[in-house]
Amino acid sequence: MKNFTETSIPGVFEIDLFHAGDERGMFVKTYHKDTLEDQGLYGEFRESFYSTNQKGVIRGMHFQHPPYDHAKIVYCTSGKLLDVILDIRIGSPTYGQAAQVELSATNYKAVYLPKGVAHGFAVLEDNTCMVYLTSTVHAPNADDGIRIDSFGFDWPIAHPIRSERDQAFEGLETFQSPFIYA
Repeated sequence: MKNFTETSIPGVFEIDLFHAGDERGMFVKTYHKDTLEDQGLYGEFRESFYSTNQKGVIRGMHFQHPPYDHAKIVYCTSGKLLDVILDIRIGSPTYGQAAQVELSATNYKAVYLPKGVAHGFAVLEDNTCMVYLTSTVHAPNADDGIRIDSFGFDWPIAHPIRSERDQAFEGLETFQSPFIYA
């Protein structure tokens, strides 16, 4: 983890991951607790997941309700995607606004997401693998989301492949956020 660049959403950071390569391949450092904490970010992660995806998939916009809400670090180990972050923190200067970061197997970037933002992504290449580190354990009863078509984001996929669950999420216009911007 080298450079941290705050996006247009306060507390959301694009991270340039340390990487080194030679004729054998590539070495990438994706997580370092002390580096995160030196940046003033939460550094304790409890679970890790990954999803594999085909081109044209859109997942999101996911989050967990308190007290199971979590900070996340996400990055891509194969393929390419457009990562999208939606601010759902009451009182935030960017409430209801989205930021985007392209993640790929070759740009060695990650995104740090604080509590109180919803997360999703659009898959731009087949066989894309997205890795998630979360600061709390997955709690199915606290899992929720915002519909991708409810906050004015211009998704790069005209006819996305989506889950029934994601399509049934509430729109931002009626969502009662439990998150407060600090």
